Amino acid sequence: MNNSAEILIIDDEVQIRKLLEIALDSNGYKTIFAVNGKEGISLAANHQPDLIILDLGLPDEDGQVVLKRLREWYKKPILILTVKNTEEEIVKALDNGANDYLAKPFRTQELLARIRTALRNLNQDENEPIIEFGAISIDFTSRIVKLKNEILKLTTTEYNLLSILVKNEGRVLTHQYLLKQVWGNSYSDQTQYLRVFVAQLRKKIEEDPNRPKYIITESGVGYRFNTS
Repeated sequence: MNNSAEILIIDDEVQIRKLLEIALDSNGYKTIFAVNGKEGISLAANHQPDLIILDLGLPDEDGQVVLKRLREWYKKPILILTVKNTEEEIVKALDNGANDYLAKPFRTQELLARIRTALRNLNQDENEPIIEFGAISIDFTSRIVKLKNEILKLTTTEYNLLSILVKNEGRVLTHQYLLKQVWGNSYSDQTQYLRVFVAQLRKKIEEDPNRPKYIITESGVGYRFNTS
C-alpha cells in the first residue's frame, strides 16, 4: 500500500512513537516525530504534513495550547491521541480545532480508519457539487437531497444541519459547534434543541432511526457523520 501522506506525531512516549511508526510505515505513510510541543510546532511549519497526531500530555506545554497555536495557521487534520479522555478534555480539544479524538490505549485498526477518513476529506474537492452515500445524494448547488432518486423534503434547518455534518464526515462536531453554525451564538447551550432536529433528520435519512448508520452520537460530546 502506498498512501504517500506524511504524518507528524507529537508525543513524548517512546513506546507510543515506536508503535505508531510501525503501524503507519507498514501502511505506506511517511512519519516524522516530535517529542514536545515546541519541536512539534517547528516541524509542522517546516514540513507541512498532511495530518498531525497530537498528545495532550506533553513535557513542555499543555497539548491544548499547542493545538490552539497550530490552528492559528495549520488547516489540515489534527487527531488527538492521549490518555486524557474526560468529556471536558474531549470537548475542549474539539472546540480548539481537533478533527478527531482517540484515547490511549487505542486499537491500531481504529486509528488507521480515522486517519483514512481525515485524509479522504482533505483530498476531496471542496467544490464537488454532488455527494452520494448509500441511497442518498446531496446536490449542494441546488440544495436538493434525494433518497432512492426521490426528492427528500427537508426544512431549511434540517438541510443546513445535514450539510454541515456531511461536509465534516468522520469528524466529531460538538453540540456547541453545531448549534452556533446552524442557529447562531445565542443557541450555543440549547443541546435539547439540537437533539430534536437530529432525531427528525434521522427519521428521514436513516433506515432505522433507532440504530443510526450515518448520524452517530458521541455521548456527551456531539455527533459524527459516518458513511463508511
